[in-house]
Amino acid sequence: MITFDHVSKTYSPDTKAVEDFSLTIDPHTTTVFLGTSGCGKTTLMRMVNRMVTPTSGTVTVRGRDVTHEDPVALRRSIGYVLQDGGLFPHRTIVDNIATIPLLEGVSKASARADALTLMELVGLDPSMAKRYPAQLSGGQRQRVGVARALANRADILLMDEPFGALDPLVRSDLQRQLRRIQQSLGTTILFVTHDIDEAIVLGDRIALLREGAQIVQEGTPRELLLNPADDFVRDFLGTSAMSERERILEGVPGGIDTRALAADLGNDAQGERA
Repeated sequence: MITFDHVSKTYSPDTKAVEDFSLTIDPHTTTVFLGTSGCGKTTLMRMVNRMVTPTSGTVTVRGRDVTHEDPVALRRSIGYVLQDGGLFPHRTIVDNIATIPLLEGVSKASARADALTLMELVGLDPSMAKRYPAQLSGGQRQRVGVARALANRADILLMDEPFGALDPLVRSDLQRQLRRIQQSLGTTILFVTHDIDEAIVLGDRIALLREGAQIVQEGTPRELLLNPADDFVRDFLGTSAMSERERILEGVPGGIDTRALAADLGNDAQGERA
């Protein structure tokens, strides 16, 4: 579905945002780029919809090199959710969601009807359709942003720290909602975050990056937690706080089998004492 083949991005001789990055993202999964600010994860994500052009290497989406695609058509075919939602303040909620279908020639009546269905999908009451973004809470605006990104029936969804500015309870609810939507629609999601617990809850696979978008370790959340590749991974994940991670993962659909994980960790600890 999405392939990065030895991509690099150099802004100047002293600024290398991405250095020789390669990764294949399987369809119908959620892959998380995890790392601190400035490690290149957002630059990588923006290569997928041609908002950033690699200095070298190739990004392939749906089997086609993105440099051969019309950038406007490509971006309209890929959902994109930002931290602030990026909503049009002068448009109602229903018209914000219907933006891309209307640009693609869908009738206003059909686009609005689909938008109302999407509002329900993301947990918004359709009675809010005629409100404006300023009349919504931060969590509600993010739900609108997700609905708008799905409105063109995109099979790929890019999410750049979309829940970072929200309070923990709202953030947790939106994470659960996103898991449910992804499993229901089979969307391929590329998610950027610096939050470890968010990556564990959402990711089918996690690519932990360091400066220059160098992959330190890539795998399932379970693999990273149980078998950190080196001290960098171990320190970044803070696996000593595993009991708190287990609590967070309780009841998360598609999440880690926390009882099995706890047993594995217990066996590891006993081995170390022996």
